[in-house]
Amino acid sequence: MKKISTTIFFLILYSFNFNILLANETDIYKKIDLFSEVLEKINNEYVEDVNQGEAIDAAINGVLQSLDPYSSYMSPEMLEEMQTETKGEFGGLGIEVGMEAGVVKVISPIDGSPAEEVGVKAGDYIVKINGTQVQGKTLSEAVDLMRGPVGSEIEITVRRIGLRKAITFNIIRDIIEIKSVKSKVLKDEVGYVRLTSFNDNSSDQLKEIIKDFKNNKNINKYILDLRNNPGGLLNQAIKITDFFLDNGEIVSTKSKKKLDNRKWFAKKGDLIKGDTLLVLINYGSASASEIVAGALKDHKRAIIVGESSYGKGSVQSIIPLRNNGAIRLTVSKYYLPSGDSISEVGVNPDIFVSEGSEEFRIDTDTDNQLEFALKLLNG
Repeated sequence: MKKISTTIFFLILYSFNFNILLANETDIYKKIDLFSEVLEKINNEYVEDVNQGEAIDAAINGVLQSLDPYSSYMSPEMLEEMQTETKGEFGGLGIEVGMEAGVVKVISPIDGSPAEEVGVKAGDYIVKINGTQVQGKTLSEAVDLMRGPVGSEIEITVRRIGLRKAITFNIIRDIIEIKSVKSKVLKDEVGYVRLTSFNDNSSDQLKEIIKDFKNNKNINKYILDLRNNPGGLLNQAIKITDFFLDNGEIVSTKSKKKLDNRKWFAKKGDLIKGDTLLVLINYGSASASEIVAGALKDHKRAIIVGESSYGKGSVQSIIPLRNNGAIRLTVSKYYLPSGDSISEVGVNPDIFVSEGSEEFRIDTDTDNQLEFALKLLNG
């Protein structure tokens, strides 16, 4: 399918007049002819009837996914679905997923979701859904297999690094509600904030929580928990990082077009006035989470504890197409104040603490990382 994917992609690029440097016209026409020949042979020789429209959609998507795990094609139906709130019509498992080497990979389970509660973890590779092999399917096809009515059961089989045998989970689909900010005062007067995503009002919620903490004059140590936070809005990551800095660069983006390169800087006003800050991260911390953790680490403003983050340091744009569909395309990459890229590398903690056991759950009695963080703050 790779030959079909590559040639159809060149055809689409050529037809839609994208401003991309291509090989000379003779080579392009040869590839267009080759694609036509392949389609004709499929129609005449393949054992079953083939929907040519679906084949071309798959070809376009194949090329986009060969660029990186986050670029993809959205048909008009998929784009409309993404833009419309389902209002509970479909249930979910509560996992952020991506593609890696043709396999669906869990970026992060959403806090309190059905998937998180049964033990699905960041980094798991989904190999079967209700007994159907996932390898070879597109990300959107795999996501469709995981959809279903609220209350219905789904069986997923995963491979986990370090375990020889596959693990099977039976999960009851539910409506996923994301509460992006949670907080409490831990023993020895430590202000604890868990940020599960970067939504429109995450920074406002966090600001109010910090204000409440500061009114408690005994609190002078803080934990910002970004574990299993798959990211979200860039502007929220910038605002939240700025809460803890008085100056300096927060993040920059670099793209193919130099005019689109940008840098963001902190403004004076550390909300916790230099008090001790510890940030928890793990493999499920991605994108916006990595911007916050990376910037605070580079400025030596926080101690980073846990495991290395995911390594999603790229920005995707939704670019409309003439057929009313769109492509999700990576258009730039994030860079930390140090100049390091997050992509495929992630942020390494100052102190590495791995999960204590397979029974590990965040913010429970099994959470050895949080326990370590508390001992560190009070030691």
